[in-house]
Amino acid sequence: MKRIAAALFGLVLTAGCTSIAPPAQAPAEMWLTTADQSQKLAPQPIVAPTGPATGDETVTIDAARRFQRMQGFGAAMTDASAELFSRLPDDKRKAIMAELFGRADGGLGLSFTRLTVGASDFSRTHYSYDDTPGNAPDPELRYFSIAPARQYVLPRVREALALNPELKVMISPWSAPAWMKTTRSLIQGQLLPQYYPAFANYLARTVEGFEREGVSVAMLTIQNEPDFEPDSYPGMRVNSPDRAKIIGGFVGPALRARRLKTQILDYDHNWDNPEMPWTVLSDPVARRYVAGVAWHCYEGDVPAQSQVHDAFPDKDTWFTECSGGEWQPKFDETLGWMTDKLIIGGANNWSRGVLLWNLVLDPAHGPHKGGCADCRGVVTIDPATGAITRNVEYYVLGHASRFVLPGAYRVAATKRDSGVEAAAFVNRDGSRVAILHRNSGEGPVSVAIDGSRYVVPLAVGSVATLRWGGIGGR
Repeated sequence: MKRIAAALFGLVLTAGCTSIAPPAQAPAEMWLTTADQSQKLAPQPIVAPTGPATGDETVTIDAARRFQRMQGFGAAMTDASAELFSRLPDDKRKAIMAELFGRADGGLGLSFTRLTVGASDFSRTHYSYDDTPGNAPDPELRYFSIAPARQYVLPRVREALALNPELKVMISPWSAPAWMKTTRSLIQGQLLPQYYPAFANYLARTVEGFEREGVSVAMLTIQNEPDFEPDSYPGMRVNSPDRAKIIGGFVGPALRARRLKTQILDYDHNWDNPEMPWTVLSDPVARRYVAGVAWHCYEGDVPAQSQVHDAFPDKDTWFTECSGGEWQPKFDETLGWMTDKLIIGGANNWSRGVLLWNLVLDPAHGPHKGGCADCRGVVTIDPATGAITRNVEYYVLGHASRFVLPGAYRVAATKRDSGVEAAAFVNRDGSRVAILHRNSGEGPVSVAIDGSRYVVPLAVGSVATLRWGGIGGR
């Protein structure tokens, strides 16, 4: 097969890797989701080139200009999500897991997920991995146990890894154990400095425990949303100078001493305060241990990612949380906003991976204890009937995850029309992928790639994925 591909397409060596250049005038496969929901990630007729590129196309893709390598797209396997999967009959669970994590038969091929260290608001109870009798201090972590994760979360992640071995897992705590904090509660408060060493060991032992259960942890953050103290579910404020101390003096050395390969990401919070990760990355000790910055969507805007990346170009960028919900119930509004900000905007502002929040919730937006009462999962599972609903977020992710494979490069995509957003990628097999969203205006979108011109019918509000040189997947 490799000899055939080489004979047809020729081998091109770029950026230290081997890729296959599609021939000039290659046709493009296309998948479409429309604002009126009449098409949902639906295959379209092949888009044939209309001739050579003329230079005035709406979008011009330069596959030779390569930027970050992509890991992929996905959502969090929260306690709620893992429980809902686990309560399905085996055959139904296996089918929906294969659809989400596998690539056969049009599966989404999700390749990035996030787990909580202890409880979040999407847990039935509030707990940590070191809850002690009477909330007594336990600096030696004698009561440490990842037993809560063994019930639902780790089995489902192992199942996902079997379907997609390229799946990468990150973890984030919502709170340190209550006895480590100023409030002596999982809710609100700060980490007491005398427990910095114990907290570092707590995270390291979590990584080791998960790995013994067959779930390798690629990345961690030391705190979810460290500038927020929720009043109804676990949380903890950790300002930037303190995060620098904890990472540089304790968590980084603890992981290194155990020879753990898990990377540390800073921040794990919104676009509106880029000075916060900037402060941590400016600390010379912490910077040695920080591999990248994690971002959320709830305040600010996505160009903040580039602001920090441009100042610290050796650090990776990851987008690690955004939830859909009933505050934005309209399919077309969520489709457009998430595609523009998270998929296209995230990649164009250096994200190597994009995560939504809950992978699965029930029709009552749970199970949860405190926190968000109207969040929406990528998929809704009704535990009473077993009915499965694929929400708008499913199609947002699918337009990228099915086609932009782990190891792909983002490449240059320039546009001449403010009513169109675009991102482009080159996979390891040389196939080219473009994701387009027409957010205003009318008429077809012209695309130039590899010297050819393509004219793509794209109504306002529609999202399209184009692929050149791919094999199968329709």
